Parts: sequence; C-alpha cells; structure tokens
Amino acid sequence: MNEKRARAVAAGCDEPIVVLDSERRVVAVSEAAARTLDGAEPGRRLDEEQAAANPDLLVLFIESAPELPAYQELRAGFTAAVSHELRTPLARLLVLLESATLPGSDVGELMEQARQEVEQARELIDDVLFLGELETGREVVTLGRTRAKPVVEEVVASFGERANHAEISLEVRADGRVELPLRPRMLRVVVENLLANAIRYAGQGSTCAVEVANPADGPVLTVSDDGKGVDPVDLPRLFERFYRGDQARTSRGTGLGLAIVKHVVTSAGGEIEAMSEPGHGLAIRARFPRAA
Repeated sequence: MNEKRARAVAAGCDEPIVVLDSERRVVAVSEAAARTLDGAEPGRRLDEEQAAANPDLLVLFIESAPELPAYQELRAGFTAAVSHELRTPLARLLVLLESATLPGSDVGELMEQARQEVEQARELIDDVLFLGELETGREVVTLGRTRAKPVVEEVVASFGERANHAEISLEVRADGRVELPLRPRMLRVVVENLLANAIRYAGQGSTCAVEVANPADGPVLTVSDDGKGVDPVDLPRLFERFYRGDQARTSRGTGLGLAIVKHVVTSAGGEIEAMSEPGHGLAIRARFPRAA
C-alpha cells in the first residue's frame, strides 16, 4: 500500500484505522481513529503501547520495500562506524597494558589511563544500545507531559562538579510553568547530552545556559554557550552519528550524544536546530508543538 492509497482508504473508512510507515510514524488516520487516539497526526509516532491501549484500533503498515536497499546501506554504514569507534579505545588500551609490563613504567598512571579507555568503550556501547532502543520503539519517548524546570535544575546540579573542573559556569533560565511532551527520563537524556556537549567543547571561562520558554507557537528548550563556537562547515552535520569537527576529534565523546538528542526531539514531534559562529558560542534549540 502506498501513501496516496493509504490516505484514500483512511478517509473513506468509518472504522478506527491508522496507517504507519516502517518507523511507526502516522501516514494516514481515519476520523474514528483520530477521535480515539490523542495526537494521532501525520508524521507523529505511534508507539506499540499506545496502539495496544486501543484494542478496537486497526493498525496497517505501508510497504517499505523500496526503501530497503537504502536502509541496508545505512545499517551497514552504522555498523562499520561503531566498529571503527570501538577499535580506537581498544587499541589504546592494548598499548597501555603492554607499556605497564615494561621496566620502570608508572603502573598506577598507566592503569588509570586504561580505566578511562574502558570507560570510553562502555559509554559508546551504552549509547549505541540506547539509540537502538529508541529507533526500534522500545523506549516510549512521549508519554504525557513533564514540567521542565525541576528536571532541568536537577540535571544542571548534577553537572556542577564537571563544569567547575572545566571552568565553565552553568545557568538555568526556565519558566516554571512550561511543560514539554517528553517523559522525565527522556528530558534528562536531552539536557544531559546537550550540557555534556557544551562542557566538552565550549572552552574555559565560558558560560552555558539552559533556557525553557513558552512562546505562542509552542515550548522551546535551548542550551547555549558563549564559547568557541562551531565552524560553519561542521554546523550542518552536528547531529550526524559519530561526526566530529576538527576541534572535537581529540575528545572522549562517543559521537552519538547529539544524534540521540535529535531522535528524542523529533520522535516527540519537535524540531531541533544548531546556531553558531566561530568565537561566538553555540546554541542548540529544540522546539515542540503547542499542547492541544
């Protein structure tokens, strides 16, 4: 069933029918289903739990065979990238362990560096698994709405020591009334990854601010800093998996943090953008649809 036919079927049906694509995003929905499902609009994701809660709902999927080669190519590329990223800490770990056996080596220092490499590999594996859960629908991103300010303040407080070590100041500018269409855990994931990115790259003496506002067109979450900024060449690729600009290539980040942020935000029906000029900081802004 193609998208045009799916819309025609849904429009002419009195039963609660929803048609999804291969990523469980709504392609078409009948009037009866729209009345039953809150927020079932084209482009929005319908998770398995929400569908199961409506036993009278008929869920259909459009054929995704034409996209299969592209999907296979993407999966192969992702697998290759993961393998490459894992080889780096493992290769360094092997060198450190071999160095520890040499006469006169500082075993304590080498073991500490080895521990950091193991931690780097563990973080990468955790991020890969988490992103996989998001993409297969095993994590419910949107389940009700969460008042943002308490979660933001909690996450910022937890990053205090890390920010002090990097000589970066953290600020919260949040409207306490604003709610975002994310589960508390998903909101924490977004803020944690955006803060970690700012602390890692903004530079000493910078200030990073987390802002939550509620303009007329829907709530906005912004994490911005006044640090080094991002080269215009790198800016369009910030949300790609494993992409690193020149200044980021020596960092210990997994290269998946911003990809995870983008997936969470878009799964909640939002949009995300990055704005920067070299030497004038970086701002990452997530816009969410206004509550019905």
